[in-house]
Amino acid sequence: MPESSSSDVAAHYSHGDLEEGFRRALAELGFDGQSPSPVDLAPVDEFHIGGLDATLKLADRLNILAGQRWLDVGAGVGGPARAIAQQKSCHITGIDLVGDFVRVAETLNRVTKLTDAVEMHCGSALDMPFQADSFDGGYMLHVGMNIADKAALFREVARVLKPGAAFGVYDVMRVGTADISYPVPWASHARISFLAKPEEYRLALKAAGLNVVAEHERTAEALAFFERMAEESKGKLPRSLGAHVVMGKTAPEKIGNLRAGLSGGAVTPVEIITRKAM
Repeated sequence: MPESSSSDVAAHYSHGDLEEGFRRALAELGFDGQSPSPVDLAPVDEFHIGGLDATLKLADRLNILAGQRWLDVGAGVGGPARAIAQQKSCHITGIDLVGDFVRVAETLNRVTKLTDAVEMHCGSALDMPFQADSFDGGYMLHVGMNIADKAALFREVARVLKPGAAFGVYDVMRVGTADISYPVPWASHARISFLAKPEEYRLALKAAGLNVVAEHERTAEALAFFERMAEESKGKLPRSLGAHVVMGKTAPEKIGNLRAGLSGGAVTPVEIITRKAM
């Protein structure tokens, strides 16, 4: 990704009140000085369509085993990493471009008592500070929409995975020709949005030596997820821990535009499971 794009992406996700917003929300919910679980934090730290349920289903399909070391590419504030590490008794290393996210993730690792199971690094997914053949597997959730050069991304992923390792992708992908309205959760404007079709992902993955073994379009699940969100919010005050903590005041507009894109058939979440060549 060009440096200007990287800085624009980081700026999109960063806002000065992020760490304080988490502290306030935790205190309001009674977790000040206590230890919330990954389930408690799921409304805010599972920053992708389907939330915690989608995370755990992906983990099951990847066949993550106890004691293994896995990579979370674009780990955000660490929600999926903590949930998977706790459920699967494995170790997760996360990397994210946004310094604010990494700092919050480290704080949440401490308050959930998962610092031994989850570690975070601030850096680019296109140039990761890990040795070749380091990880038993990896995944990324809603990351590729911010990375233009997916071929370079998957080459770097393949470099750090062990031969035969599984790698899962769960991204919003372009499936129709209708226009997308901005802002959306991953981009304030089209300049930092790099939506691609599933076939483009397949080609980039294959070129990197990551062979596709399964692919699933998750349109029905996505629409049901947003319908549940809408029903749960009717007549209720905003939750202390929710998407607004990460996305800021424009959260309703971003979610609304994404939902419109889904309903209009322009985009949909797609899950692709791959395995690195031996």
